[in-house]
Amino acid sequence: MSDTQQTFKAVIFDFGGVLTNPMDDTAIAFAAEIGLPTYAYRDTVAFDPAGRALYAQLERGDINQTQWNEGIASILGIDSDNLMGRALATLVPEKLVVNAALAIREAGLKTAILSNSMGLEPFNPYTPWDLEANHDVIVFSEHHRIRKPEPAIYQLTLDKLQLPGSACIFVDDNPSNLIPAQELGMATVHATTAEETVSGLQKLLGIPLG
Repeated sequence: MSDTQQTFKAVIFDFGGVLTNPMDDTAIAFAAEIGLPTYAYRDTVAFDPAGRALYAQLERGDINQTQWNEGIASILGIDSDNLMGRALATLVPEKLVVNAALAIREAGLKTAILSNSMGLEPFNPYTPWDLEANHDVIVFSEHHRIRKPEPAIYQLTLDKLQLPGSACIFVDDNPSNLIPAQELGMATVHATTAEETVSGLQKLLGIPLG
């Protein structure tokens, strides 16, 4: 193991699309289930200005999940009841990355979750991952009224880990979310496929994660 690899003390993981199967897959499956065009739901929450604004408000904790459900349902003309839960019905753990995170912790490093929140009630999308038991630090954006890619939420996560950026690796599936981490001195891994994510972590850490 090189001196560079030995400097890392923690890995910070995004949640959706990193510790889970791709979010686009869940959006497409939901649209098919309720009879919408293939990309209708995805485009509403990811690209439509009104839908994007609602998601940003949810992530900041400015609105709750029920209000988000009602707002997105109104745009799409669908039932709002437990909309987030229904939309994420096919969200499942990405086992390769989940197991890699466990291996990182077993190797003596810390792990953290930094997630732009999808709301915690009435539907808690994080429950199957048992994040509190499996990670040292959990940061949900809604609890702090800031969200990625705002630099303050990255610094908050570092403060909770009690580590400088240079001691951490940050993993996210959104390239724009990597930039603030890099500016704070973190090494970054762009999560694309699970295999490439694990490979990137192995190269930086110098420990087997497969």
